[in-house]
Amino acid sequence: MTAQIIGDKPNTYAFTKALGESALVTEGGCLPIVVIRPSIVVAAWKEPLPGWLDNLNGPTGSVAGVGKGVMRTFYCKKDMIIDLVPVDVSINLAIAAAWKMGSKPTKTILVYNSTSGSINPLRWGQLETLGMAAVRKYPMENVVRYPGGSYKESAILHKICQVTLHSLPAYLMDTMAYMMGKKPVMIRVVEKMHKAQKAIEYFATNEWAWSTDNVEKLNMELTEVDRQTFNFDLSALSWPDFIDDYVKGTRQFVFKEDLATLDQARRHSDKMFWIEKCLQILLFIVFGKLFTWLFC
Repeated sequence: MTAQIIGDKPNTYAFTKALGESALVTEGGCLPIVVIRPSIVVAAWKEPLPGWLDNLNGPTGSVAGVGKGVMRTFYCKKDMIIDLVPVDVSINLAIAAAWKMGSKPTKTILVYNSTSGSINPLRWGQLETLGMAAVRKYPMENVVRYPGGSYKESAILHKICQVTLHSLPAYLMDTMAYMMGKKPVMIRVVEKMHKAQKAIEYFATNEWAWSTDNVEKLNMELTEVDRQTFNFDLSALSWPDFIDDYVKGTRQFVFKEDLATLDQARRHSDKMFWIEKCLQILLFIVFGKLFTWLFC
């Protein structure tokens, strides 16, 4: 039923956004209307604090999954642009656009694309490199495994890795938890993670070119003081620094982990690294002996 209703839209979220804009066009009448279209909204760049956020929506769920060592594979096209926009940038643009409409009213609906792709593009492959470096530099507390894995450009390989690197370890950990009298949770976590990954796939394997000409024009209409106060110019954003703040923000504001525990978290992460390497060596020996027994 959902597929029949939303038509060619990728999900209900995109459908309802389009429906809302359609309602503004048909029912807006003489009201002064401004539409702000943010792309993929992520943590704050500067305000209220660098890296601030309060939910696991969008890519933040992936940041959390990789940071905790749970997510080891993700399906995307590495050379495509991931159009991220910090939340405070979109808010500043909305304030400036409201000022524009209030000071120079027009019956025309003004549309501003709050995007980064045409101004300061970041690609999925770059995000993979920067993100992995950041979660290892600023590890989260009590990681399940040492952060690792990779993005996959093959849907089949991604599915195989989901089973071998996500589902099987989750069943193993939950079995061990059950035997120790603890509540099994990993299977449920992995199932939710796979559902979230599926929702993102459409946007991770496609890209769009959004015009920001009127955004740049609006920025030039502001005074120098207002440009600083309500900054929405992404050309100066440093993605490596932002991704570091994004990871630290996920750690601090979503998981409520104090940055003072970073040294302790690094020690635990290093321990999980060596445990994983020892297990890999053990499995290599076991499979080597099995191969020798079967074929030699």
